[in-house]
Amino acid sequence: MVVGLLGTVLDAGKGPERWERWRPTVALCQHEDLLIDRFEILHQKRMQGLARVVMEDIRSVSPETEVVGEEIEFDDPWDFEQVYAALHDYARRRAWQPEKEDVLVHITTGTHVAQICLFLLTESHHIPGKLIQASPPRRKRDGGPGEFRIIDLDLSRYDRLASRFQVESREAVSFLKSGIDTRNGEFNRLMERIEKVAISTRAPILLLGPTGAGKSRLARRIYDLKKARGLVKGAFVEVNSSTLQGDSAMSALFGHVRGAFTGAASDRPGLLRTADGGVLFLDEIGELGPDEQAMLLRAVEEKVFLPVGADKEIRSTFQLIAGTNRDLPADVRAGRFREDLLARINLWTFRLPGLRERPEDIEPNLEFELEEYARSTGVRVGFNREARDLFLRFATSSGARWTGNFRDLNGAVHRMATLAPGGRITAAVAREEIDRLREAWEEPAAAGAEAVLAEVLGSGPLAALDRFDRVQLADVIGVCRASRGLSEAGRILFAASRLGKKTANDADRLRKYLTRFGLSWEDVAGPRR
Repeated sequence: MVVGLLGTVLDAGKGPERWERWRPTVALCQHEDLLIDRFEILHQKRMQGLARVVMEDIRSVSPETEVVGEEIEFDDPWDFEQVYAALHDYARRRAWQPEKEDVLVHITTGTHVAQICLFLLTESHHIPGKLIQASPPRRKRDGGPGEFRIIDLDLSRYDRLASRFQVESREAVSFLKSGIDTRNGEFNRLMERIEKVAISTRAPILLLGPTGAGKSRLARRIYDLKKARGLVKGAFVEVNSSTLQGDSAMSALFGHVRGAFTGAASDRPGLLRTADGGVLFLDEIGELGPDEQAMLLRAVEEKVFLPVGADKEIRSTFQLIAGTNRDLPADVRAGRFREDLLARINLWTFRLPGLRERPEDIEPNLEFELEEYARSTGVRVGFNREARDLFLRFATSSGARWTGNFRDLNGAVHRMATLAPGGRITAAVAREEIDRLREAWEEPAAAGAEAVLAEVLGSGPLAALDRFDRVQLADVIGVCRASRGLSEAGRILFAASRLGKKTANDADRLRKYLTRFGLSWEDVAGPRR
């Protein structure tokens, strides 16, 4: 398939004498060694007459070629911004199918600006194809269609050029964040790094983080970004490894042949084969059994595996994205996870922080959840000012545990929006939801608080603590055990008061607090991640 701009000068011509001129768009279809199934001619609306003539001429010299016209609009063909925007819109709205069509981008016609824009869009994979350049016969009296050259871009040669497209990179990062204007600096830098990795490699990616932190959503967005750039051809296959238990796990992942076991009435391709050419997201990878881990390691390293009951290996080229909330190094030490598999999938590892670690991002995520509610229900709901301020004060306070992370926030917004009278969430509705969340979070915490304090302090010192000290200390210990270090725990615990300080030494404040009870960070910290 060829895509090219109509040349208002080179392709022009009327009457029989037009056949005496070399017209690159028509000539491209006259080459016996270049069979074109489809030609999409891009032209401005005012050039419809010329477009009709050229398309009819192509049909006459190459009846097997399907010729279509695509209108694009710009006022000044020498204005880079206008031309690039028009061509960029065309490239984004067209559903490219690189697995079914070989695309050639014709850069002989159009202004130099247009040719540069087509080059850039091809180089960035917005148009997943190669360039084709046509030239007239060397001597005019020779006649004929002239010559053509296909140019396969080696993107590694154009790193400097690619680095200029910072806007494109920002759009990709925003895409990975679902368009949410997040404010947490560490999280934004994390997304920038993931964007670079996603478009540059097919190596395994490991996503860490607590349940509900958004690992599944991010994996899907990584795939969608790669698909939009033409970097993958296959499907996105997602599976929660904790659902693959027992004898059925091997069959689900690697497939089986008919008669492999009782009940195997037909062949089953398996998830790895289904993901061929695409992305396989294995969430909770730490739940896989030892046999599945061994087979997966070979499939990732050698791109081959053996279905259950088969005597012939299957080849599948996929990118693995793995997710887990477990401490995989600890599982390796305990013999629950293969060390060689961890080494293979640990090349690009990213930890997604929980919602409680990003209080400044709760407000933009609140807006996102309202938009999602409107999309899913067709009903647009908003807060009144009092209710919004009330809910945000609670949501960003140290009392908001967000144990389910974004699942908790999604559920809270859905409940408030459903109960909102007249499409407006009132303070009464917000207070009801706040009470519900507090009850859901505090009851489990209170049930285990005595046991946690007894474990850390011992029964004697615990008996000497007043009730309010017990509640506060139990909450502090819970935060410490869920944090990666002293500084992170301090940021969470002092999230409100630190805003009023010119310099916030959260780690020192937390250390002094623990010292009051004869405790150190090592006494209260959770297992190393």
